[in-house]
Amino acid sequence: MDLSFIADFYSNSTFALNAAAQSGTGMAMDQRGWQVIVVTFLASALAQSVKVVTKLVKTGKLDLRVIAKTGGMPSSHSSCTMGMAVTVGLIESFNSVAFAIALCLATIVMYDAAGVRRTVGLQAKVLNEMLEELFSEHPHLSSERIKEFLGHTPFEVLVGAIFGSLIAWLFNILTLRYFITG
Repeated sequence: MDLSFIADFYSNSTFALNAAAQSGTGMAMDQRGWQVIVVTFLASALAQSVKVVTKLVKTGKLDLRVIAKTGGMPSSHSSCTMGMAVTVGLIESFNSVAFAIALCLATIVMYDAAGVRRTVGLQAKVLNEMLEELFSEHPHLSSERIKEFLGHTPFEVLVGAIFGSLIAWLFNILTLRYFITG
């Protein structure tokens, strides 16, 4: 598969950015911190919105509580952190210190989502089963359950990371087209 069009796009975009910054038209490259913030929040919000739509399609009921729940497909934590990292890479370069820091942060968050938080959820499930068995003869003593679904499967994390990366890439194209050179 020939991906040379991507390199051509970014070399042309960099040329356009430099020309816009030097001529005083458009926005200079170092004034794009807002883009990182917008993509981070947008990627998270869109990932959570996908969960609402998915539940609507599956159940036929609109459940906006899903927006505030953890877990599910795609991982919004992975989406927002990879969106942030890719945006930093597109702005600063994928060989910059800023991108390296953003990517390391994204990796930690994704590991936590698929590893630590998922393990805690599995432990909560076992504890709930133990509590149910322990208090089965006396249900009035404890009816509270520990939240079980906290983390993500590795596939949910991967899909979230891809989703966030695509949002970053698309938003960067729009930014270059309408804000920087426009």
